[in-house]
Formats: sequence, C-alpha cells, structure tokens
Amino acid sequence: MPVLALAGCVRWWLGLLLAGCSAVSTGVQLHGQVIRVADGDTLIVLDEQRQQHTIRLAGIDAPEKNQPFGTDARDHLAQTVLNQFVTVEYDKHDKYGRVVGKVLARGVDANLTQLQAGWAWHYRQYQREQSAQDWALYGEAERLARDAQKGLWQGNTPPEPPWDYRARIKTERRNSGN
Repeated sequence: MPVLALAGCVRWWLGLLLAGCSAVSTGVQLHGQVIRVADGDTLIVLDEQRQQHTIRLAGIDAPEKNQPFGTDARDHLAQTVLNQFVTVEYDKHDKYGRVVGKVLARGVDANLTQLQAGWAWHYRQYQREQSAQDWALYGEAERLARDAQKGLWQGNTPPEPPWDYRARIKTERRNSGN
C-alpha cells in the first residue's frame, strides 16, 4: 500500500509540474458588472464602455440547464456574482466567441467557488490552459466536494458529466434525424 500511495503522489506532482510548464499566462483583464448568469459556468458582463461580453468560466464545467442540478449550479453562481463588479482574467476566446477566463468577484475566484460548493467539475480536458496553482486548487476543490457529497455529488447515483451529456444528446439527435 505505501508503494501505491507513493506512486499516486509522484503522478500528482508530475501532473502539477507538467500543467505548470504548459499553462498559458493570463494576458488580459476585463472589468465590468455581471448583468446575467446564463448557467453554472457562463455569464454576461457589461464593461465600462457598456459593451456586453459572454464569459465562459475557465477550468470548470457545470451541469447543463436541462440536466439535474443545472438550475442549482446557475443559482449558486448568480448568488456569487450577479450584479457584482468583477475582473475577468483571460487569454482566449472559445469557438463560440466567448471569453474564457477566471472571474474574480470581490477578489474571490468564482470558478473555484463553484467547485468548492459542488456545483461543477474541474474541466481536466483544458487543465493545460490553467496555471499550476489553479490546476491543483481546482482538482482538490472538486475532490473535497465529492468526498463531502456537496451539491451535485449528493446521493448515491453519480451525476452525468456535462461533456458526456452533450455527446449523448448530440448522438440522440443525429439518430432521430433532427
């Protein structure tokens, strides 16, 4: 057992090191007020020039609106950031044109807060885009929420990850001819 534990620690530290080496530094900041929360990982910010920006929270993936806990995830994010003045740290846009970034409300990382409350998954598919510190914090926050059965982790049935849900819905639509 100690050898397995040591191997797990080595893999964790190696992953942390690799994430830090390949993480992209945050290049731009956007400041504004959150005027709408679309779901548990997407919101709208109105900047100082009165321009709206759709923000996709980096490093996390929350349940879709039609999934179990989707409304709860959205409501938690709204309690955290709606009507707040925020700073969005980012360096990319996704294929839909959304800003992908870390949202700071009163200096608190709203992305991390979603994980800590158990309303999102750490989106490991994009972990190389995170700093080593965020990669470690987000992963640990998800693990602690799971262990404590917070948010979507409550109950005996594991929740369907949103990336699996989206793929399943896409397949079902394709198979039904829609």
